[in-house]
Amino acid sequence: MKLGYLVSQYPAVNHTFVLREVLALRELGFDISVVSIRQCDRPAESLSTDEAAESRRVYSVLGAGALQIFATNLRVLLRRPWGYLRGLGYAWKLTRGTPRLLLAYSAYFAEAVVAGDYFERNGVLSVHTHFSSTVALIMARVYPIKYSLTVHGPGEFADGVGFHLSEKVAGATFVATISHYGSSQVMIACDPKYWRKIHTLRLGVDTVAFPPRAPRSRSSSDAFKLVFVGRLAPVKAQQILIEALAILRDRGRNAALTLVGEGPSRAALEALVQERHLSANVELVGACNHDRIADFYRDCDAFALASFAEGVPVVMMEAMAMEVPCIATWITGIPELVDAGVDGLLVPPADPTALADAVEQLMDNPDLAASLGAAGRVKVLSKYHLTKNTQELAKVFRGYLPAAPG
Repeated sequence: MKLGYLVSQYPAVNHTFVLREVLALRELGFDISVVSIRQCDRPAESLSTDEAAESRRVYSVLGAGALQIFATNLRVLLRRPWGYLRGLGYAWKLTRGTPRLLLAYSAYFAEAVVAGDYFERNGVLSVHTHFSSTVALIMARVYPIKYSLTVHGPGEFADGVGFHLSEKVAGATFVATISHYGSSQVMIACDPKYWRKIHTLRLGVDTVAFPPRAPRSRSSSDAFKLVFVGRLAPVKAQQILIEALAILRDRGRNAALTLVGEGPSRAALEALVQERHLSANVELVGACNHDRIADFYRDCDAFALASFAEGVPVVMMEAMAMEVPCIATWITGIPELVDAGVDGLLVPPADPTALADAVEQLMDNPDLAASLGAAGRVKVLSKYHLTKNTQELAKVFRGYLPAAPG
């Protein structure tokens, strides 16, 4: 059967797991049309092979241009006036009478009309969404289109009322969450009669693309190399990583940190590196395509994540798949990915000293580092394997959409 995917931006360097999910579902026989609200986040020449192929297939709402968006809205208004006005009224209702939100929700409505028109013209009557659930919620009021959604967290949980989580669950055919923690937060936000719709469906990584690495040979004079991969943003707490590095330096330990990613915190992080006199120890390499990420895992001694809030980080699954020992904070869904002391180390958030202590554990105990790395891959193979977990998602689609391929 045909299935639509509605995403905020596709392809996107920070959401490669959506692309992997789409490709894996196609391999299972699903005919998927993707609509992205925004255009791809990089020029065509900067994309990986898979991303370039998908960028040619995806339909971008904003990429169509203001004139096309206006023309589509006018055409839909004339063709189905009651559905159009019902959707517009519902979009405005979602603002709860807040004047400053009227413009934003009018834009969501216009996007919903264009996205729904594309899906309907392509024979898509069931749509799954990542990161565009408000548009999907409104779209379902205009068109006879059903929607389901994946809730990643934790941003959706910070303001469940403003995010309309209860309304989205009520209107959805089903809701996928990526952790049991996420399921609990969705349950808090909605009426218990809808709990049966909620399915914990883990994300996964391609364990062939991220194979076990050969141990990095390191002499006594070499720095112990930490790597972080992700968006440079306050919630990711790279400042804590830098402070931990300063503590290690003050203890006489030789450690280095590579930050792979881009974002609004870059200038502040560069300033902190200068302030702590760590220019020789910290490298900010910027964003890079997913097909290059494995090189950074291969050339490090440990992966470190100091986040204040996360869903379940796919980048850490990738590192674990390559048998890189991981250190992370014990927040939200991370303890479901990492059993502390078994397949990784967990530390309290906002505690650079604890993070520095964990790094020293790995520096002083290579056998522990190797054991954690090996156990990390076992965990990914058993619970966070892309093919297995996509098959579980496909089963849920088939359960709610009986016409899906068997």
